Amino acid sequence: MRGFGECFADLPDPRAENALHDLTEILFIALLATLCGATSCTDMALFARMKAYLWQDVLVLKNGLPSHDTFSRVFRMLDPKAFETSFRRFMKAFAAGAKIKRPRGVIALDGKALRRGYERGKSHMPPVMVTAWAAQTRMALANVLAPNNNEAAGAMQLIELLQLRGCVVTADALHCHRGMAKAIVERGGDYVLAVKENQAALLQDAKAAIRAAARKGKKSATTMDAAHGRKERRTAVVAPVTDMAQKHDFPGLRAVARITSKRGTDNTVERYFLMSQNYRPKDVMRIVRAHWTIENGLHWPLDVVLDEDLARNRKDNAPANLAVLRRLALNVARAHPDTKISLRAKLKRAGWNDAFLFDLLGHVR
Repeated sequence: MRGFGECFADLPDPRAENALHDLTEILFIALLATLCGATSCTDMALFARMKAYLWQDVLVLKNGLPSHDTFSRVFRMLDPKAFETSFRRFMKAFAAGAKIKRPRGVIALDGKALRRGYERGKSHMPPVMVTAWAAQTRMALANVLAPNNNEAAGAMQLIELLQLRGCVVTADALHCHRGMAKAIVERGGDYVLAVKENQAALLQDAKAAIRAAARKGKKSATTMDAAHGRKERRTAVVAPVTDMAQKHDFPGLRAVARITSKRGTDNTVERYFLMSQNYRPKDVMRIVRAHWTIENGLHWPLDVVLDEDLARNRKDNAPANLAVLRRLALNVARAHPDTKISLRAKLKRAGWNDAFLFDLLGHVR
């Protein structure tokens, strides 16, 4: 608890000065409850009661156990930016204890709608949490609630929180604009950004550069995959560009790439990318495939293991803060060295075995 408390010690408590329960103790119970599969503030309060025998050695709880209303009130009132800062401080301490090296390689940016976190009467406008995902360590690095549900603006705020030297930032076409490229380059990173019709002039020139490279016989790379009864052939071609950065005022642009995916005889899809380095075709395919680990490594377990799509926390800051808590819990569970069991199994084991639960948090120092 001491290491956890130090990470969250500077988090401002938004409650009245005479609040009954210590903020850090509330957050500690909430994290452990989430690690055991809790998906709501009611679950957290029930977990606190059912595990009451655990707290006497690690918590003070001078006014007893917090109720579900207390958990709800805290997560509604906490400043999301301050809570995110504490999240990153915790992850830094946790990574040091677990000997997890500073993320390098691919950092994927992507947004995820909190489907049931919308304000009453605005079901068509659910809040969007934008996350930076380290593909190598398979962990969430930082999170930002998109302002006014604007994922592109949220991603720009997210970049400012990251150390990018030695990293390649990947993102879909929504984030392919000069502001994003400039922010990445200024923070020492490289980028591979998907480009589509939303940047028609860039896409047209990228296609022309690829056609010219093909005529010159530039090398390509091809892979074959067979999964779920389907065979897919992917071919990557890269073309260096010398004038597109200046022509389109696109900072750092040095090369473009095309990946052609073909399933069967009829289904062919072409995707184009802008890149700050002239990567080899096989490296482009590796980078692009790494980007999509955010879907099966983060978004999928958030929905399937922690029921994020079903979470009905709608009021005030609760959707954002509980989304950060869920990402923190997944990071902690994934860092445990037992790679033979799934995330779902780890959470079940944590709920059934107190020693394993505290072992999950044992790396914090």
